[in-house]
Amino acid sequence: MEESATEFNLLKRHVEQLLKIQCSNYKEDYIKRRFLSRMRSTNSTTYADYLRYLKAHPAENEPLRNALTINVTEFFRDKEVFDEIKNTVLPAIFQQRKRISIWCAGSSTGEEPYSLAIILYDIIASHKDLSGHIIATDIDEVVLAKAKAGIFEEKAISKLSTLQVQRHFTKRPDGMYEAKQHLKDLIRFRPHDLMTGVPPARYVDLITCRNVTIYFTEKQKDDLARTFHSALIADGYYIMGKTEYLGRQVEDLFAPKNTALKIFTKKEKTASQKTA
Repeated sequence: MEESATEFNLLKRHVEQLLKIQCSNYKEDYIKRRFLSRMRSTNSTTYADYLRYLKAHPAENEPLRNALTINVTEFFRDKEVFDEIKNTVLPAIFQQRKRISIWCAGSSTGEEPYSLAIILYDIIASHKDLSGHIIATDIDEVVLAKAKAGIFEEKAISKLSTLQVQRHFTKRPDGMYEAKQHLKDLIRFRPHDLMTGVPPARYVDLITCRNVTIYFTEKQKDDLARTFHSALIADGYYIMGKTEYLGRQVEDLFAPKNTALKIFTKKEKTASQKTA
């Protein structure tokens, strides 16, 4: 058992250096499951076997990266959430100010920030006095580069209407679909580690971080909630994944706006919270 733990730690450290992914940001059980899935695929029976395989086969880097990182694979995943953003959240924000800022945390290969960009563009295109931008961040610079390129397979845009595809994408000769420049202009992609405790921007109006914290420890979830609270403007919105939740230590930082869809607004800290 001790030997297995040593082998696991050696593999984990090698992967962190090789792929620049902080495995400590995820629960250990999650990392082990991801390693085991790749070990089965490569006929490796132990962590040490897989480490040797990884060093000898550079082509394994990308499948391992895909196994470890959390990727949203389609536009408008959980459509009812995006409908609420379109019909309620963004209109409410625009009632208060003419220009808004959105932080899409854990943006992966870009499906979520581009989904937000489609909604944002459609609003500001019909209201010339309104404007906004999206800050899309991820710790993995490889998937971030893919997101910035804005090129997607047909299955990723399967939930878009024909009109949306024609308006916002160009079909390439290779059958892929590339986001048009007006969408790209709305998004600023930046590498960012959510565990630093320092947000990439302050006074943002909306933060989306969906299906990311389910892999974090309870302390990491609480620390991240505090980071989001500090980044949001007063009464700013925070949207998490529908299976995620706020821990008891931080639930008083946010007020529920739509419990079913996990949409919250920022509450100002009390005197006791500020000194805690």
